Amino acid sequence: MDATTLMDRIYRQQRHIYDLTRKYFLLGRDRLIEDLSPAAGETVCEVGCGTARNLARMARRYPGARFMGVDASAEMLKTARPKLTRAGLADTVPLAQGLAQTFDPAALFATGRPLDHLVFSYSLSMIPPWRESVEHALRLLRPGGRIHIVDFGDQAGLPKTFRAILYGWLGLFHVHYRPELLDYLRRLDAEGRAQVRIRPLYRGYAFLAQVTRTA
Repeated sequence: MDATTLMDRIYRQQRHIYDLTRKYFLLGRDRLIEDLSPAAGETVCEVGCGTARNLARMARRYPGARFMGVDASAEMLKTARPKLTRAGLADTVPLAQGLAQTFDPAALFATGRPLDHLVFSYSLSMIPPWRESVEHALRLLRPGGRIHIVDFGDQAGLPKTFRAILYGWLGLFHVHYRPELLDYLRRLDAEGRAQVRIRPLYRGYAFLAQVTRTA
């Protein structure tokens, strides 16, 4: 089953209650938005934008920047587009269907230059080719541009039973904690390909990472 079909199957019904339910466990998203701080005129693309919850908040907070969103699921975009319309953002925040590891912002959004920021908010834990997706994001960035990531952490400061229950429940929705992702980000820093800052949140429940392209 390809990625778009799988995502549509998962979210065909869930999209109607996604924002209501996810606010209780997708922690740290608003911290990411606070840290984003794009300058006026800079471009920000959220990869795996889902219902456009984050995009709407980012666009209202930073009205001088240009925002766009990509998601593999056509079903999720059926929820995202009306949300942006209700927020008065439909004409200024374009959305498109695409895969994280291959999407072309120039073709989808008529961007004439590399992107300044890319956002992965609890999306890399759902993307099997996560490494290819980050590599693709780095190629899309200008030197000095940043990738912003928030996702599930190692739960190190939380009870083991909580960790087991959470990981088991997430697996039902094809969501997986990826310790190898953090190792990979640290290697990017060690190799000089990017400057990487990683911060654990809420006793390891989640983490924030900023990846700044160096060349």
